Amino acid sequence: MTVHPTHTLPRVRGPKLLLTAAIAVTLAISMLAMAGPSANAASPAAVNLGTAANFAVLAGSTVTCTGASAVVGAVGVSPGTSITGFPPCALTGTKHEADGVALQAQIDLTTAYDDAAGRACDVNLTGQDLGGLTLGPGVYCFNSSAQLTGTLTLQGGSNAVWIFKIGSTLTTATDSSVVMAGNAVCGNVFWQVGSSATIGPRTAFIGNILALTSITMDPGASVSGRTLARNAAVTMAGGNTISVCSQTGGGGGNGKGKCNQGVGNGPEGCDPGNSNHHNPSNDENGGVPGNPGRGGGNGK
Repeated sequence: MTVHPTHTLPRVRGPKLLLTAAIAVTLAISMLAMAGPSANAASPAAVNLGTAANFAVLAGSTVTCTGASAVVGAVGVSPGTSITGFPPCALTGTKHEADGVALQAQIDLTTAYDDAAGRACDVNLTGQDLGGLTLGPGVYCFNSSAQLTGTLTLQGGSNAVWIFKIGSTLTTATDSSVVMAGNAVCGNVFWQVGSSATIGPRTAFIGNILALTSITMDPGASVSGRTLARNAAVTMAGGNTISVCSQTGGGGGNGKGKCNQGVGNGPEGCDPGNSNHHNPSNDENGGVPGNPGRGGGNGK
């Protein structure tokens, strides 16, 4: 019996067509890597920050704040004992200097750091700048350092989670940014940094930075999330804003998915009065709603 094929492959004529086909395949593979895991892939579970979720700033040795900087959320240090710069830096939250609260937060931070470091990679981005990428939820790995120059877009729903595992340093260039697209929540982004993180001048950064060593905020840089350093310092060089933002997606520790307007202004692990998940709203800039005696309150 003769079997007749139902389809015939088109003839490829000449080396130019072969080269074109090869280039098309290469570009398709590259675009798949840049897009991250499939939109249909399951999002990883959030990293449980435990009581560390209550802190906007947590250090192992010292916390130093300079100039017209502002922190929304608790500030703590343990086992170190030094928190300096408040005032003149503005703090909407509480300070914990080598007390039991800071100690427990450091214990929980270590657990969270180890959890993030142990996650299996979905995509390895070693050698690739994060700037210009749009990434869906997943676990992204760098064997050594990671660099952000320009804008990184994180696209996903309210339960989407991003985990970045960085072998050594995280550095951002001047005027870089991380932006959320869709209903993505800034508290669901985790940056596990194997040594130190430096957030460059005027960078608008998003997510929870879990650094083994230190975190440095250059002038004008901001973080919507948390700056959590296990062993060394968190340093704010001036004109910085660090504001705890909300978490959803499960396993997010004590961070609440939302806060009602006017509830909070303290280290309860959420974004008080969050009309969005990026920038502080009116009552987060130092005011207590209902108390006209402090700036930012609604004065009712």
